[in-house]
Amino acid sequence: MGHQVGYIRVSSVDQNTDRQLSGIELNKTFREKISGKNIKRPQLQECLEYLREGDTMHVHSIDRLARNLANLQSIVADLTGRGVNVKFHKENLIFTGDDSPLQKLQLQMMGAFSEFERSLIRERQREGIAAAKAQGKQIGAAPKLSQEAIAIIKQRAAVCVNKKALAEEFGISRTTLYKVLDDKYQAS
Repeated sequence: MGHQVGYIRVSSVDQNTDRQLSGIELNKTFREKISGKNIKRPQLQECLEYLREGDTMHVHSIDRLARNLANLQSIVADLTGRGVNVKFHKENLIFTGDDSPLQKLQLQMMGAFSEFERSLIRERQREGIAAAKAQGKQIGAAPKLSQEAIAIIKQRAAVCVNKKALAEEFGISRTTLYKVLDDKYQAS
């Protein structure tokens, strides 16, 4: 009997992982708070390297493992090819490598739904940003410098004040300082 290994993922740091795999006895758990848009996730990579033949990887739901069908199929095929079982609890699916055509279809359909959902999320984000911009709302961090501060920075930089010290004094990065000096900075 191999190890029971859990992989738990949420997309942002303010989300809670407690509901995932609650009540399931696991030998080891890998947790991360990171987007599932790609498979280059530190804890996922560590989990995949940790798993051995005879182990079972437990995942709350398919979309916690991958948000695109190609990545999902690749991960599951790699693991089952190495003799690792993969269990998705929400969907009540287990993949062992001896999977029936129906199981493969279920994985593909659920993976496609996850990918579709991710696409809808991105589309809604783009629409929301475009609507906010059209209303003149600030997108991203608000500018730190006023027109007055910009004028002072330019004046002092013109008389050879140390750029690093100037950036520190105004609480900005040197990159921002050079944007100000090159007239590529949007003031508040």
